[in-house]
Amino acid sequence: MTVAGASTHEELLRELIQKTFLFRPFQAEWLGEYIPLELIQREKFFSSRTIYTAYKPGQPLETLYAVVAGGPVIVRSTPLDRVIAITYPGGCFGMRNLAVGYGTVRGAFPCAVEAYKTTHVISIAMAAVHKLYSDSPTFRQRYDFLFELREKFEYHLLNCSAYPPQAVAALLRGLIYQERELGSQPDADGVFHFDLPIDIIARACQLNGRTVEQVLKGLQQIGIILPSKEDRSNDWLRVVNPELLKEIYATTRDKVDWWPLR
Repeated sequence: MTVAGASTHEELLRELIQKTFLFRPFQAEWLGEYIPLELIQREKFFSSRTIYTAYKPGQPLETLYAVVAGGPVIVRSTPLDRVIAITYPGGCFGMRNLAVGYGTVRGAFPCAVEAYKTTHVISIAMAAVHKLYSDSPTFRQRYDFLFELREKFEYHLLNCSAYPPQAVAALLRGLIYQERELGSQPDADGVFHFDLPIDIIARACQLNGRTVEQVLKGLQQIGIILPSKEDRSNDWLRVVNPELLKEIYATTRDKVDWWPLR
């Protein structure tokens, strides 16, 4: 982790308001009274580095992280090393380990919180978060809603079967719901864009990489997803017809006709 180049207090607050769901409703002057310069900073986390280990007994976090660029940031559960949370720009992570709101009762087994790719965040100290949560009903509602989104994302993953098309569709539907509710996506054409490497899909859905490649090829053939035109790494996906995912997501006994394995 590194502390990025210095920014003025006003620049940091404006970036929070413009780029994150949690702080979007607020005015910079009002927000600055709750988050003074000494309680906020810009940070950069490098790829494949663990940021912290979540859910350590008796060791709450002291910082909330708002993702403003790069990523994604993932949470890897133990002992199956399964991805159970994915955070893109516009979202926050750390809420469930802060002693604020539902974080005071949320528990789990230790999980690694990792910047899968280089991630730029603005970190806010616990003292500021606690005061905002206590004084602002708007902040409190949005902060609590982030917990709801995490629970619903895990619900989608739990509802995916071992049937590969359904498993991948469950993950994509969970991400679409998350990004839509955060107001981050879709774009003006109704398309969802995800930096979603095959490795993340495989770990989230408990599939091997080769199987994921075959599912993505099938989803592309029927017009649900397309690769990004600008991405040379082939990690970016464009979901151009998210409604069709519902049919695959609901498939349990009736098999998907484009999937060759019965």
